Amino acid sequence: MNHLFTRAVCAAAAAVCTTTATGAQQVPAAAPHTGEVWRIVAQPQSSLVFARDGSLIGEIGKEWRSNVPLRTLPPYVGQAFVAVEDQRFYKHDGVDLVGVAGALKDNLLGGSRGASTITQQLVGNMHPDIIDRTDKSLGRKLHEQQAAREMEKHYNKEQILEAYLNQILFGHGWYGIESAAQHYFGKGASKLTLAEAATLAALPKGPAIYDPIKYPDRARQRRDVVLTLMAEQKYITPEAAAAAKRETLRVAPNGGMSVRAPYFVDAVKTQLERAGVNVSEGGYRVYTTVDPVLQAAAQASLTAGVAAVEARPDYKHPTPARHAAGVTDFLEGAFIAMSPETGDVLAMVGGRDYVTAPYNRAVNGMRQPGSAFKPFVYATAILDSMPANSKVADTAITITYDRQTYQPRNADGEFLGELTMRNALARSRNPVAVQLWEKVGADAVINTARRVGLRSEIAPFPSSAIGASVVQPLNLVSAYTVFANLGSSVEPRLATKVESTDGRTVWSAGVVVRAGALDSNTAFIVRDMLRDVVERGTAASIRRYLPDIPVAGKTGTTDDVTDVWFVGLTPDIVAGVWLGFDRPKTIVAGAAGGTLAAPIFGEALAKWYRGRQPGQWTTPGGLVMAQLDRDSGNLADAATPADRRYSEYFLPGTEPAALRLDVRRLFTWGPIIF
Repeated sequence: MNHLFTRAVCAAAAAVCTTTATGAQQVPAAAPHTGEVWRIVAQPQSSLVFARDGSLIGEIGKEWRSNVPLRTLPPYVGQAFVAVEDQRFYKHDGVDLVGVAGALKDNLLGGSRGASTITQQLVGNMHPDIIDRTDKSLGRKLHEQQAAREMEKHYNKEQILEAYLNQILFGHGWYGIESAAQHYFGKGASKLTLAEAATLAALPKGPAIYDPIKYPDRARQRRDVVLTLMAEQKYITPEAAAAAKRETLRVAPNGGMSVRAPYFVDAVKTQLERAGVNVSEGGYRVYTTVDPVLQAAAQASLTAGVAAVEARPDYKHPTPARHAAGVTDFLEGAFIAMSPETGDVLAMVGGRDYVTAPYNRAVNGMRQPGSAFKPFVYATAILDSMPANSKVADTAITITYDRQTYQPRNADGEFLGELTMRNALARSRNPVAVQLWEKVGADAVINTARRVGLRSEIAPFPSSAIGASVVQPLNLVSAYTVFANLGSSVEPRLATKVESTDGRTVWSAGVVVRAGALDSNTAFIVRDMLRDVVERGTAASIRRYLPDIPVAGKTGTTDDVTDVWFVGLTPDIVAGVWLGFDRPKTIVAGAAGGTLAAPIFGEALAKWYRGRQPGQWTTPGGLVMAQLDRDSGNLADAATPADRRYSEYFLPGTEPAALRLDVRRLFTWGPIIF
């Protein structure tokens, strides 16, 4: 056959020549080119994102691709593709005239077969802006053939096959053999078995049709066809083909990643691009702070927690399983967990479903924290020499400011009378927090919030005492590290470093600590008060999940139950949970952070702590300790029942008068360990 015959064949059967094995299923983004359509050009590389243990958790880039040299792959990898896509690859000059003739014959007999060679496929897929493979015209086909022949003049077969294997789409946005191997089988392409290589070679014909994740039976059948072709073409023995066919088709969970963390990966991408690292195009290696176990636990617990709320008989809103067409405003949530020592973000979930709602509420949401803001009010009061056993009335009050009146109420509609500050915080009594705000002054509380790291604007109005000013969830959780660290808060850290393809560190991030953001003794006293919230207060539900782990924290519920929170800490983790709607509305009447958000925190951390030994909290020196009566707040005596006795802590000079001359009660012998 000569070139004129080739043109005649194509002219007579243009439809056959343009219906290729890969066809229109591969339309990658346009690559930069010089106008020489035969040239092999570098394709965009995605950046690999790794968890703190070195496992893969995602990629950043429009096309997830990591190029690998052909020489690093087992021979049967390339051979599998040649066998099924272009069996005369090593014999033709870029255009397979025998294949064209066979395709024409099949077409005339009522069949259908593609005739594009690997080289033609590469030309079309690498330069889609010049050669549109969806164009069925004879002109496009002749242009592609000419370019393929020209490519074969400038590159050898190994270079062409390598470029092809690194170029093609394998489904799910995974381009190239390395990405396909990693995400389908959880390994690099150099470690593919023969059966796995044949499975991937089956995909270019139709990634959506032979997807081994969705359609394992189809994929296995097509894999076996590839293995048969490899044996027929003498690439492997019949015995090797038979053995590979007996191999069970197993795909890696989570798309070959240790855990799916798309909200977190998006946040890392945004941070790095703002820092000038173009991770979407550069093919970097990004090392992050995520703990895969906690990330998986956070996602599962948030999903289960949201479903539990929706399953309540008094829940009246649409759900994904029960909604009108076009409705997407479902109950949402966020979960953030940090290391109190380093600020490393160990887990981040920005919503219930990234695919349908990629908006990251953990970093982009600005919501009222409700009573989760109160610890900063109480910290200011403690610092202002008000001991935790100070008594404040939980009663109806009216405050006039800026020609307005404000009357804080409690969620239960009741007032409990005179309470100690400790009990008022545990029971989350709103009038008490507002009175403390008024006593110490708005400026003092706002300054405390600023020092511990809250960045959002806190309005100087009494309603801010109970969380009326909005905060970013991630920022609120990081502010709580001041209680875990006894006075020093830490900035969230999402990634530790970024390396280029040659191993150079191009960006790194250290630990950022706000040392002395709060007096250490004050931070300890507030943390101890927050332990009561869990032991006997609004977050008592936590103990169902974490019976033996030291936990402190605060619930939060806004007016009309539009936002519910729990922000808590253990010796090892500071974490926060938020639930609400993107367009605020009542979740469930009468619900609260302790019943909706706190269980999600408890369940997630219970999974993480399984098999782990928790850390310990210590008490700083210089505090005064006394045994008090929990109900009255007075010093305990011989008549005080054991179940009402507890240890209270005081800044020196704020202890009860009867103790001020008893220096033996000072902690002069070092820290006490809980």
